[in-house]
Amino acid sequence: MNQYQVLITGANRGIGLEFTRQYAADGWRVLACCRDPESAAALQTLASASKNIQVIALDVGNFSQIDSLALQLKNEAIDVLINNAGVYPHSNFGDTNYEDWAEAFKVNSMAPLKMAEAFVQHIARSQLKKIATLSSKMGSIDDNTSGENYIYRTSKTAVNMAMKSLSIDLKPYGISIVTLHPGWVQTDMGGANGLINTQTSVTGLRQVIADLSLQSTGQFIAFDGKSINW
Repeated sequence: MNQYQVLITGANRGIGLEFTRQYAADGWRVLACCRDPESAAALQTLASASKNIQVIALDVGNFSQIDSLALQLKNEAIDVLINNAGVYPHSNFGDTNYEDWAEAFKVNSMAPLKMAEAFVQHIARSQLKKIATLSSKMGSIDDNTSGENYIYRTSKTAVNMAMKSLSIDLKPYGISIVTLHPGWVQTDMGGANGLINTQTSVTGLRQVIADLSLQSTGQFIAFDGKSINW
């Protein structure tokens, strides 16, 4: 059996960095993408210690860069695509920055679909054929009891719907889709008060991805395997 390959966006810190570490440690080939590899010290340190990690420059908000990378990797098979890159502009009623909102939609909502469109053939020719997108329970309309955070919430709700549609459209390709809630994680984005660390979150998320099949495609699942209401 050939070595599995995973492409991870936003791999320079937090959850993306931990995904990179765990998959590489398990013998996967990791295409670890981030906006600025030169300043990604932790990722470069990880890559220098592992022959399984290739660091790649990719700004998911630059769609021409996505197309260029897909062309560059045109002969590769990608078993798992992990759309992890994201932004979290804070916004409460009365102080909404609409330029931030547009940027959040581009990075959080549009880019995961753009990645799927650009890499669909790479994924279809692989053994595992899976796409996992990091969302958040904050994108759940059912779960919203506290309001606020208009920009982040709506960008995640939008990507949830995009991935649900994608799960239907890519089923004929044999590609399975899952939308993931990582928990409240102790990262730069989640803050120091997070309830779990990146290792716990990613260990659980990897199990969810491993369990993903065409029979379970199109679901919204937390790191602990529990289904989340839309």
